[in-house]
Amino acid sequence: MGTSVATEAFLLLCGCLLCGPSLQTEKHSLYYIYTALSKPVDLPGIYQFTAMGLLDDKEIDYYNSKEQRKIPRQTWMKEKLQEDYWDKGTQSRKSKEQWFNVNVDILMKRMRHNESDVHVLQWRHGCEIEKQGGNMTFSKGIDEYSYDGENFLSFDDKDSQWVAPVDAALPTKRKWDNVPILNQYTKGYLEKECVDWLNKFREYGEQELRKSSPPEVHVFAKRSININSKLKLSCLATGFYPKDVMLLIRKYRTPLPEDEIESSGIRPNHDGTFQLKKTVEIPQDEKADYDCFVFHRTLSEPVISRWDGTCTNCNKGTTLVNGNAIGVGVAVAVVVVGLVVAAVFLYLYMTERLVFTQQINTNVTVNGNDANGVNDTLLPGHNHTNGHAAANGGHNHTNGHAAANGGSNGKIDIV
Repeated sequence: MGTSVATEAFLLLCGCLLCGPSLQTEKHSLYYIYTALSKPVDLPGIYQFTAMGLLDDKEIDYYNSKEQRKIPRQTWMKEKLQEDYWDKGTQSRKSKEQWFNVNVDILMKRMRHNESDVHVLQWRHGCEIEKQGGNMTFSKGIDEYSYDGENFLSFDDKDSQWVAPVDAALPTKRKWDNVPILNQYTKGYLEKECVDWLNKFREYGEQELRKSSPPEVHVFAKRSININSKLKLSCLATGFYPKDVMLLIRKYRTPLPEDEIESSGIRPNHDGTFQLKKTVEIPQDEKADYDCFVFHRTLSEPVISRWDGTCTNCNKGTTLVNGNAIGVGVAVAVVVVGLVVAAVFLYLYMTERLVFTQQINTNVTVNGNDANGVNDTLLPGHNHTNGHAAANGGHNHTNGHAAANGGSNGKIDIV
């Protein structure tokens, strides 16, 4: 009885938080991510320099060091923005590419890193807003760098100063903080100009961006490769958009603690939708009632998918690998997998380093000089723009949009 009441209360709470149209809070974001490698790598689809814009987690523009052309990734971006926008954006990206090439080398020297290894410098900046009904509020701005996958420097929007989590970033922090006008413009961009562009882009792509997709839910179990007497019970929700979703694995309608569950995290699908998988180990001979509980804003009620008690690979012929029973087919496949794993891990290792390194931006010409010049070094200072081409035709480290103040957004070099 108590479980039933708790479940009903939980469902009511979910309905209010995720589905109630009058109470629902929409979250929207605009981010730009730049990635630079210290030298080229011979891997498909990985370039020495790349840049992309993301609106609500959808890629809207892209640039790489091979084609050297900023291009639209959404049809509505191509239709709504004139060719001049893309021309200026291309020049902006080329300027940033030069800046990154200079500064990744500076960082390598500062860190005393071997030039024979590949090192990665990334910059991510942008803003997030919340909308409830007709009200829109600024949520947060992010402007941050990382080097070799580790946080290097970030902008504290509240206090208008740079934060250095590592000693190697202190010279850069001091250099950039010593130019207060740059910090003022960085704050202004994150809180105003970025928000203006976010709203403008959403207006351009309103019809496409408002398309939503409900999740498909699958529940299945496989033999655990770690413990022979255990099963790995998985819940998979896929094909949903927007990406906010609630997924619970329940036992007798009671959610299992999250610290017992392994989560993939929300990941993108090839078609712009998202997926999320959660897995828990359970005794193989347990006959408990398990289900997957999924809630998404596109649903009028939760999807509850019950596990039928079957195991997809438990009845096949088995052989032992490291003391664990696995299917005969799997045992054969292990030989092939063993040859491939090293290459895959190398690829994942390198691409993992490419995902979260970050950068910074401000939109300003200081004393009539373009603050985006590649002359300055990243670490002790940065003049860089927000990715929008300056209205006066300047393009140094801008993101391809006209700066609201008519000045270019520059970057001082790191050192």
